[in-house]
Amino acid sequence: MNLLILGANSDIAMAAAHEFAAHEGATILLASRDVERLERKAKDLEIRHQIQARVLPFDAVDYASHAAFYEALDPKPDGVILAFGYLGDQASAQRDWGEARRIIESNYTGAVSILEIIAADFEQKGRGFIIGISSVAGVRGRQSNYIYGSAKAGLKEYLSGLRQRLFKCGVHVMTVLPGFTRTAMTEGMDLPARLTAEPEDVGRDIYRAWRKRRRVIYSRWFWRCIMHIIRHVPEFVFVRTKL
Repeated sequence: MNLLILGANSDIAMAAAHEFAAHEGATILLASRDVERLERKAKDLEIRHQIQARVLPFDAVDYASHAAFYEALDPKPDGVILAFGYLGDQASAQRDWGEARRIIESNYTGAVSILEIIAADFEQKGRGFIIGISSVAGVRGRQSNYIYGSAKAGLKEYLSGLRQRLFKCGVHVMTVLPGFTRTAMTEGMDLPARLTAEPEDVGRDIYRAWRKRRRVIYSRWFWRCIMHIIRHVPEFVFVRTKL
């Protein structure tokens, strides 16, 4: 198996990479802007799991480069994990369109750009899988992070449509909705300990769900219950909360 990971410097992405390397013996293609950091991670994967790992430069918001990036891959991947994203700062984004645009493009537009190229290839071959990492923030818009949340909601619905499109040709699309996770992105945030997962937890959830050909997963499992409640709070009540 050749597995392409887009946004491979993500802690969750690397945890998933270790799962696929350990259990599938996958050749891992690690793609991100910071290739220097990736080189160290690639070496670690190779030593730990006795597999091959390659590092590739990739910029999610350099749309013009996406077609050439994918065309240059030889061999082409059997599967893709899309893990890049940018949390940003909600208060700054409310004042600064540049920050808002960076959040939207990093979490949604860049994903659509590269995944449409990959989907066309997988569709033509009639095989492959795509795992997209969205967020529970995309389940219902909340004042604390609604710009990030709306971009992740867009990604969630995009993956839903892509799943329906590719189902008939045998390509599996899985959406991952992680809750609070202890990563570099959330460093410094005051997260509730009982609700916060480690990246390794999410990586295991992703791999196990992929093996079962699940379509949508929450990680950790209890977030399905939490978001079910939040999603069904009546609007006249919800607007009065401080979520």
